[in-house]
Amino acid sequence: MPKMKTHRGAAKRFSLTKSGKIKRGKAYKSHILNKKSPKRKRNLRKSTVIAAVEEKKIKRLIPYK
Repeated sequence: MPKMKTHRGAAKRFSLTKSGKIKRGKAYKSHILNKKSPKRKRNLRKSTVIAAVEEKKIKRLIPYK
């Protein structure tokens, strides 16, 4: 059976933690920043873990990561 191909768009957006959870960056931080408070922008810098219901879907896109 041939090797699975990695979805390159997903590979650039998601990474795995040591415990196997999937890490992602937060949205809404690229433009129209002047109406957002400094606290909100600071919190958008942090990464977060994806929801458990989405994990199977994303792991299929990044099989070798």
